[in-house]
Amino acid sequence: MAESFVLNTGARIPSIGLGTMQIEPGAVDGAIYAAVKVGLALKKLVEDGVVKREDLFITSKLWSGDHAPEDVPEAFGTTLKDLQIDYIDLFLVNSYA
Repeated sequence: MAESFVLNTGARIPSIGLGTMQIEPGAVDGAIYAAVKVGLALKKLVEDGVVKREDLFITSKLWSGDHAPEDVPEAFGTTLKDLQIDYIDLFLVNSYA
C-alpha cells in the first residue's frame, strides 16, 4: 500500500487515517482528549524544530452542528485554536445520512 497520494496541488496526503465515527461513546471522549494532547505536542515539536509543520498533514472536520454557512468561519477558527496550529491541510465537511 502506498504511504501517501499526491493531490493536484502537489501536496501529499497520507493513505491511512484514523476516524471516530463508529467508536463506542466512552472511547470517543478518550480519542478526542488524545487528539487535543497531540495538538499540544505537535506545537511543541514544531517550535523545538523536531519536525517542520509542512512535513505534517493535519486533517480535521466540520462538526455537523456547524454546517450553516455563517457558522463555518467560527468553527474553523475554533479548530485552529484548539489544535494550536496556523492552518489545516484538509478540512472535511462530514454529514451523516
